[in-house]
Amino acid sequence: MRQLLGFLYSQISAAIFAALILALVLLSKWIWGAAESWGWAAPLSLARYDVLFLCALFIQMMFVIHGVETWEEVRVIAVFHLLGTFMELFKTHMGSWEYPEENFFRIAGVPLFSGFMYASVGSYIARAWRIYQFELIHFPAKIWNFLICSVIYFNFFFHHFGPDLRWGIFVIIAILYYRSRLSFLTSNGTRGRIPLLLIWFGFAALIYGAENIATHARIWIYPNQREQWHPVPLPKFGSWYLLMIISFMLVYLIHQGKTIHRALEREKSP
Repeated sequence: MRQLLGFLYSQISAAIFAALILALVLLSKWIWGAAESWGWAAPLSLARYDVLFLCALFIQMMFVIHGVETWEEVRVIAVFHLLGTFMELFKTHMGSWEYPEENFFRIAGVPLFSGFMYASVGSYIARAWRIYQFELIHFPAKIWNFLICSVIYFNFFFHHFGPDLRWGIFVIIAILYYRSRLSFLTSNGTRGRIPLLLIWFGFAALIYGAENIATHARIWIYPNQREQWHPVPLPKFGSWYLLMIISFMLVYLIHQGKTIHRALEREKSP
């Protein structure tokens, strides 16, 4: 029980930024929804996206001031914010999804708050990397990681103009990483290991669930959700899986000098 509670505490600690962002999303839906129903104009005079942006910025500043996040992790978050905002600009222009409300802090129809949603993913991985002292077992060479990330990011844009390459990318990922393991420090001081492909699957599942919550709160919506909310299409799970790989690799690039790599050890028979 102590180990379980310790594991849950460390997970909450790693995901604190993402959890606060999600809580703000749900709280904003309740406040603005209640105000609209009751005819209370005070919060409606403030754009919901702007309030979320300022709150996220304040949380980030407090984390740095009080040492909850290191400057190294802030660098990760900044990169995620920039890459995420750039993708948002393209995707909203192509009509993949939209932000239905107006606000002040935005670029070409994309609220600046959206970048913090990508940053929350980077924040979680960076903090988990530090808390669990990740080691990589049978991890491919750096050039292969760079190439697969480049192809994934390129395909997010290319599939709007040509064939979607994701199924071929899934096959290449399976070939490259099927032997890879992530070794992590447990609460009792021992080390456990999990297949890297399974780790990415679990992360993607969590984000897919959070996306359903965010679209239900109408932070952003897909074309089929304009009139009535529907669950996010399942193919989006595959997109999050690919984005999770990019996210993991970006954090790895920052930690690679301190990350231990080991060859896959043979399992000894009893």
